[in-house]
Amino acid sequence: MEWWQAVILGIVEGVTEFLPVSSTGHLIIASALIGLDGEDIKDSVDAFNIIIQGAAILAIVGLYWPRMMQMLRGLLGRDPKGLRLFINIVIACLPAFILWPFLVGAAKQWLFTPWPVLAALFLGGVWMIWIDRWRAKRLEAGAEMDLGIDDLTWKQALGIGCFQFFAIWPGTSRAMMTIAGATMLGMKPAKAAEFSFLLGLPTIAGATAYEIMRELRRDADSGPGIIEDLGMVPIIIGVVVTIIVAAAAVKWFVAFLSRHGLAAFGWYRIILCVIMGAMLFTGFIALE
Repeated sequence: MEWWQAVILGIVEGVTEFLPVSSTGHLIIASALIGLDGEDIKDSVDAFNIIIQGAAILAIVGLYWPRMMQMLRGLLGRDPKGLRLFINIVIACLPAFILWPFLVGAAKQWLFTPWPVLAALFLGGVWMIWIDRWRAKRLEAGAEMDLGIDDLTWKQALGIGCFQFFAIWPGTSRAMMTIAGATMLGMKPAKAAEFSFLLGLPTIAGATAYEIMRELRRDADSGPGIIEDLGMVPIIIGVVVTIIVAAAAVKWFVAFLSRHGLAAFGWYRIILCVIMGAMLFTGFIALE
């Protein structure tokens, strides 16, 4: 991997990881466009993408450091709201943490193929457009809810976690499932996004740790691993670029949701579905 390829993938990951547009779909397209879709390095590129996804959480730690400290004070018995937030995040993680290890193999076998990925992109886009219209009707009827992060009950947190579970389907987007799900449960999109970011910390960290352990086993058992295939410098560059870009993207995203809704991202997903479909049909990219 060349340094400029690492920069491009870092930018793509940083922009898309916390937006409801499927970072997986964007990384697939980007990898193909810059010549990183060869079979000989596919496993290492996939591992690289997981590692820079893990790097994106460092941007959230920096941006939401006060929330991190609030939860720490809660664990020390000094902030009841911080303790409640920590417990809600743990509860929201349970569906994915309990079920994903048993289902990830089947998901890779059956869902990481062209039609399921395209279907997830398209249906997710339609869902977000529908949610915006549904919210508009509730606003007109005076029934809009305005739950904040500190107002969530454990049942609502579990509900958001159940939505997150379906992100095991590539193309859905973890951010989309949690933000749209939290919006349906009564949070405004901007506040739903903030909870989604915090929920992403343990979720993405767990996926990254799993991928690193898998990569170490591959390195020991079957020859060259990611460092031998791609080089250490591109990995470091990808991590740094991802952190910087993700921080900027998150700040922009929250500001956008405060003024607008989810529909724009829904239409974007539908357009992305069409683009990916055309590229797959012409053989420009491939999903194995």
